[in-house]
Amino acid sequence: MSNLFAFQVSPWELFVRGSLIYWFLFFLLRFGLRRDAGSMGLADILVIVLIADAAQNGMSGEYKSVGEAMVLVGTIAAWNYLIDWMSFHYRWFAKLAEPGMVSLICHGSIVRRNLRREMITEEELKSQLRQSGIADINQVKRAMLEPDGHISVIRYSKNADDQRPKGGLPGAF
Repeated sequence: MSNLFAFQVSPWELFVRGSLIYWFLFFLLRFGLRRDAGSMGLADILVIVLIADAAQNGMSGEYKSVGEAMVLVGTIAAWNYLIDWMSFHYRWFAKLAEPGMVSLICHGSIVRRNLRREMITEEELKSQLRQSGIADINQVKRAMLEPDGHISVIRYSKNADDQRPKGGLPGAF
């Protein structure tokens, strides 16, 4: 029973290991796997995966004690809280922590450069539009890839002042 909470690895080493893994995965997901993030926030997915793994290792005996698993889980939860706190209090940090929106359609025209950058095919985009009840790209005023990976769509209304501009290239927003 005394081995249940005894440390085989120093708490400091567990803190450093947990911090390094957290930040590595955070930046990998933030800058590499953006559109696969789904409907949950990036930090939420990261915390669930890391805590599940850390807790599983502690429960299965890989760390040799529950105390070691608790330190690692606590480290991961603390980093997640700190990122949320910093994002809420500092706008510059929120811009770093969460990706911005990306324009995919502007005034009925596909922004192909952004599709390539986000690795979204035109067929995938059209599929998302159909799921939103839109059959023709010309019905779309704006379509944006949101930070959570979903595509939001703003249609043209039936008002004359909100119709697609005639001629010229679509403007950026």
